[in-house]
Amino acid sequence: MFDVAIIGYGPAGATLANLLGQAGLSVVVLEKEAGIYPLPRAIHFDGEVMRIFQSAGLRPKVEAISRPGLKGMHFVNAEGETLMIRGGTAAQGPHGCASNHYFHQPELEQVLRDGAARFASVQVRLRHEVTQITEAADHINLTVTDMQVGRASEVQARYVVGCDGARSMVRKVLGSPMTDLGLRQPWLVFDVILKDNAPALPDHTVQFCDPARPMTWCNVTGNRRRWEIMLMPGDDPAQLVQPTTLWQLVSRWMKPEHADIERAAIYTFHSLIAQGWRKGRLMLAGDSAHQTPPFLGQGMCAALRDVSNLAWKLEAVLQGHASESLLDTYESERSPHVHAFIELAVKLGDIIQATDADKARERDAKFRAGGPEIFEFPSPRLGPGLLHGNTGPVGQPFPQPVLDDGRLMDLHIGNRFAVIGRPALLGAVSEETKALWQHSNVVVMATQEPALLDWLDSHGVGAAMLRPDRYILGLAKTPGELDAITACLPVAELQPH
Repeated sequence: MFDVAIIGYGPAGATLANLLGQAGLSVVVLEKEAGIYPLPRAIHFDGEVMRIFQSAGLRPKVEAISRPGLKGMHFVNAEGETLMIRGGTAAQGPHGCASNHYFHQPELEQVLRDGAARFASVQVRLRHEVTQITEAADHINLTVTDMQVGRASEVQARYVVGCDGARSMVRKVLGSPMTDLGLRQPWLVFDVILKDNAPALPDHTVQFCDPARPMTWCNVTGNRRRWEIMLMPGDDPAQLVQPTTLWQLVSRWMKPEHADIERAAIYTFHSLIAQGWRKGRLMLAGDSAHQTPPFLGQGMCAALRDVSNLAWKLEAVLQGHASESLLDTYESERSPHVHAFIELAVKLGDIIQATDADKARERDAKFRAGGPEIFEFPSPRLGPGLLHGNTGPVGQPFPQPVLDDGRLMDLHIGNRFAVIGRPALLGAVSEETKALWQHSNVVVMATQEPALLDWLDSHGVGAAMLRPDRYILGLAKTPGELDAITACLPVAELQPH
């Protein structure tokens, strides 16, 4: 019997396999496809996701196949005026890396699959389709068909995570309805590979807010570029994907002799979120739990935040450090968080997709009056769960500075609970708290690091306790407050021997 079965081997499933394999858990990944889908799909992830790759020991290899987004995303009207800018930087942001990164998904998936192959406890079975899921008292039975030989067999796992996409079988088994947050719009997406004679294009992403034909174009990596083009009334979808039409649509920027078309497809952009991400030993993650329009580039990011949240909780439960009730915090924390990102993407979609000329002029006049608006990615708090308090940055990621010895902070902490604070405060906690830290393998950083002390000062506290996913569990001004936060640890259910 496996500890965890993962259904689906896209970025979410592969990242989860890395995190669980790194924890020493026995994992089986079941994927019905024979290999990595060879064409472009997701192209952007943010700084928090690079930090997740770092936690899986894959940051250098991911950096080798991605590029930092230097100039963010510019929202431009039909006259070429910049209305808004989503900030971007190649400098060291709060997660210890650039705020935005662009990549070619097949290359990223190969890095993730090579990473999972590091762990003998992770088995990957390609061309294996799950056809039935049944629950037993202490495990899940999966009926799995080996599509190469047409033979069915049984797989047992203590927990099953469905990373099986928008048409998720696991979600159907759970009976989890999807709530629509209001955006459903078909767009044409096509990717090109530039030739040497291609004209210069912007080196940042552009949201072209033209009411006659809203578009997006992206500088991906190397010679790869993407256009996303909104379908308008009267469009013939079959005609739109023809090369002649594609080149007509982008003729002001690019001609057929400048690039080769890699793929063209029509997608409906959705804004959906499931109600019920877990039932007993079955869980959802990624597109099986939520779908967002791409105007923030947060689809894959949300999926990887899901598995980062879930991985350490599964580890704690399966290794006997916490009760199964810890898994109850998964949806309650993640659902409001992803909801906030989807809502913002929908609002941006309203700006980009304005096709009424009068409303577009009103929009432009409003932005013109105030000058270009610059905004960063939001940092919403996790919903109710394993948190002590709900004020300030509690429930948000703790920053990752470079320490005085040149290391990034997470490399010092590892994927464990940690408490960071002034030495005097940490030394004054109760003996019970100190014993629990030791018993629970909590990393204690009685710090003199200027970057960490500056952060504590800026929030008026003396200590912060972090979860293994680097979200802030709680903040303390006094030893008694830190005692109370420590008592919230799920490992507190095991008393020191």
